[in-house]
Amino acid sequence: MMDGLVLGIDLCDEYTQICCADEDQSWMLPTVICKHKTTDAWYIGEDAYAHTLFGDGIIVDKLVKLTVKNGMATLGATRYQAAELLKMFLGKVLEFPEQKFGTMSVSQLVLTIPKLEPALIEILYLCFEQLQIPRKRIHIISRSEAFTYYVLSQKREIWNNQVGLFHLTAEGLCYYELKVQRGLKKTTVFTECETMEEGFNLDILDTPSGARLADKILCSCGERLLQRKLYSSIFLSGKGFEQQAWAEDFMKFLCSKRKVYVEPVLFARGAAFRAADFLHDKTSYPFIFICDGRLKTSVSLNVLHKGQDTVVTVAAAGDNWYECDTILEVIPDEQDTIDFLLTSLDGRSRRLIRLPLEGFPKRPNRTTKVQIQISFLDDQTMVVLLTDRGFGELFPASKIQIRQEVML
Repeated sequence: MMDGLVLGIDLCDEYTQICCADEDQSWMLPTVICKHKTTDAWYIGEDAYAHTLFGDGIIVDKLVKLTVKNGMATLGATRYQAAELLKMFLGKVLEFPEQKFGTMSVSQLVLTIPKLEPALIEILYLCFEQLQIPRKRIHIISRSEAFTYYVLSQKREIWNNQVGLFHLTAEGLCYYELKVQRGLKKTTVFTECETMEEGFNLDILDTPSGARLADKILCSCGERLLQRKLYSSIFLSGKGFEQQAWAEDFMKFLCSKRKVYVEPVLFARGAAFRAADFLHDKTSYPFIFICDGRLKTSVSLNVLHKGQDTVVTVAAAGDNWYECDTILEVIPDEQDTIDFLLTSLDGRSRRLIRLPLEGFPKRPNRTTKVQIQISFLDDQTMVVLLTDRGFGELFPASKIQIRQEVML
């Protein structure tokens, strides 16, 4: 092991997986936590189910959904915030690699979740910080991005053409598709995710007739998604594909002229590959990523800097929108607006957005400094905060601010 653990975690309401970079060891457990009725001891995963079944524990499940709702849970005589329960659960998850490798130090941790929600992201950062992991060592990415890192960490023939992923769990069926577009300057990797209406309850796999129906459903879904496309490889992940005997016709269809791989901990491994990459000064993935969690539009300003017209990019296509928080200051010259240029990934579509400085004090030209703060609510919504900073002692700053949401 290196100086500290390099971890990838896949977190959802059904299960949690954790693995270490450059190690075959991984752990998978149900995302549940249980409090002992008399000893105040805490258990997670299968242990939590066991104590609840025995009758000496009180269990809480759906921890992620409860946290997003800012919910509470009563265990015995005590009420707990969902975020507090999630923190305790994650702390116990981290004990697995800590005990295996004999260190509690974490060098880099990347956690992947099915849906990037700003409120949940912030709570997860706080959880890990309270577990004594500095924020600079924590990163949160989408499952689409984790899949992308997993695929690009394989041999090139795995991703020369399109790559598909069927992820089947008790929560449903999701299909991911990755394609690489090689450009003159930089290669762009596009990854999309779609939740399939064809999802089914995994319990039907327990009967022969149910398994045949499930196999038929997947065949129909696969034929619709994969027809007329050239694939380098197809991946299968999730509890539904732990065994493949029930999906005989689907497997025959997939394996016809395609390489098919089963990877139970694909998202956690992808997150671990990403965590390992943070340790290097130069990335091993010199690509533009376009997927859930990344911007598809670049945002720039035209400014005059040291006598030259300069384009300042405040957010670029491929940046993580939830990590973008840019602050800069400008001095308007013969204008009462701040103008942003929105440019599509291919550069063919450009749109000018003008935000008027309404309510700002009237001053002589070039005697108002404007602070511009850029952040994002999601990959389609930019938040611009304009603040009057005045101009030295001659024109003191006012408290005037303008907040504007801009749809990309």
